[in-house]
Amino acid sequence: MNLIKTFGVFASLLTLCVDSLNILCILPYEGKSHFFVFKTFLLELERRGHNLTVISHFPEKSPPANYHDISLAGTSDIFEDAMPLKRNYWTLISTGLFLSWTGTANCDAMLQNKRVQGLVKNKQKFDVALVELFNSDCGLGLAYKLGAPVVSITTHILMPWHYKRFGIPDNPSYVPYHFLEGGSKPTLYQKIERIVFDVYVQTLYYYWTQRNNQNSIARYIGEVPPLEELGRQAKFVLLYHNFVLTGSRLFPANVIEVGGYHVGKAKPLTGALKDFVANAEHGVVYISFGSVVKSSTLSAEKLEAILAALDEFPQKFVWKWENETQLEGRKNLYVSSWLPQIDILAHPKTVAFFSHSGMLSTTEAIHFGVPMVAMPVLGDQPANAASIEECGLGVQIQYRELTKDSLVAALKKVLDPEYRQQVKALSKTWHDRPMSPMDAAVFWTEFAARHPNSTFRTAAADVWFYEYMYLDVLSVFVVLFSVIVWLVRLACCRARKQDVKKPKAKAKPKRH
Repeated sequence: MNLIKTFGVFASLLTLCVDSLNILCILPYEGKSHFFVFKTFLLELERRGHNLTVISHFPEKSPPANYHDISLAGTSDIFEDAMPLKRNYWTLISTGLFLSWTGTANCDAMLQNKRVQGLVKNKQKFDVALVELFNSDCGLGLAYKLGAPVVSITTHILMPWHYKRFGIPDNPSYVPYHFLEGGSKPTLYQKIERIVFDVYVQTLYYYWTQRNNQNSIARYIGEVPPLEELGRQAKFVLLYHNFVLTGSRLFPANVIEVGGYHVGKAKPLTGALKDFVANAEHGVVYISFGSVVKSSTLSAEKLEAILAALDEFPQKFVWKWENETQLEGRKNLYVSSWLPQIDILAHPKTVAFFSHSGMLSTTEAIHFGVPMVAMPVLGDQPANAASIEECGLGVQIQYRELTKDSLVAALKKVLDPEYRQQVKALSKTWHDRPMSPMDAAVFWTEFAARHPNSTFRTAAADVWFYEYMYLDVLSVFVVLFSVIVWLVRLACCRARKQDVKKPKAKAKPKRH
């Protein structure tokens, strides 16, 4: 163990000795939860001696010496506590429209910024560009204009329109779909549902968002090659999950799983929350539906079902809830509009987590070995919830199925001591890696900067759809088969005609 620690210290010292890189970070999306992940990575890059220029809606109040903001703050409302807690087909349709609208608006807001335009005008040199891979390809055009190799970064599983770009299989029969239920074992109905919805969101992306991004780039900073082609040229994708949670996928070598690097060291609880948890004889169940969904929009029927279920357990409950006065007076419930989630999940008395199954919350739960009841609402949450259940981290319950009895059953399952022990073992597996996720993210970023002229994408990213699906090969076999059948039929027809034309032998006269 001491040898391992010594090696870790030595490796850290080596990283501090590398040449300082000039890194551009392009994060035009206004989602606070996304930036929360990236911020940890960016500050670590700065700590290791690199110089960062960060385009985002979240400028640092007290930035370190080598961290320079180009602020987009004020150009749009920050996306937090904005979505109602409900799930149906209309919310799915609205999600597609939201992504298309924000993908276009984010691009325009960034390119209109005078300091962003100044980067191009002054031909500022960057060794590598970190570009968020989400609802817009606008950042790829900016990186191209600056001549910087691209490393794509995410906070979630891949969006549907990114699989083909990187040559990653996207078979609806076994690949979990970002917005829909079913995980890796969908029903026939869910497969059909995936195909229909995939056509919808991809049409919106390619024919609205990407086309508008291309035009905006040309208008503000000049013409660039097709954005889809620039996307395929990304050196690496730092994908924010890990196979222990999401299962084995078929990723090419330039797609690197780095899920977990945002989880920092937990701090002790303080104040009234500390006292409430300390007095929880049977432990605490933490409830939060994330920073995007507004929990207090829960319908009266669903709220009553949850509260009735909580009364069935001896545990105490800590709930992130915006309207604190709405739930006052319940002895087993601590309510606050803001809670230190990592500190709560790390506390030894936290025995379960009732969550929306966002990737950040899910990552924190598996990091600390806390079993989950996952109730997905939007985005990648349905796919995450399926992964939670399939890997053994918890159980999922759909919003439409939420009743007192269904929630009681789910909580009883994850509160079982044997189940909790299973989750602790899963957490150990999650942590057992040859390199920490942060070290991996930093290494591949530096690697891309050291080898800017190398290409690491798989050949699958460059083949046409008809080639990928063997349609050209199949067409050859179909033609050959058709020709053979035609020749056989032609030969048979000629043989029959010859039989018809052949004169029959005259019968010999009979002798009397």
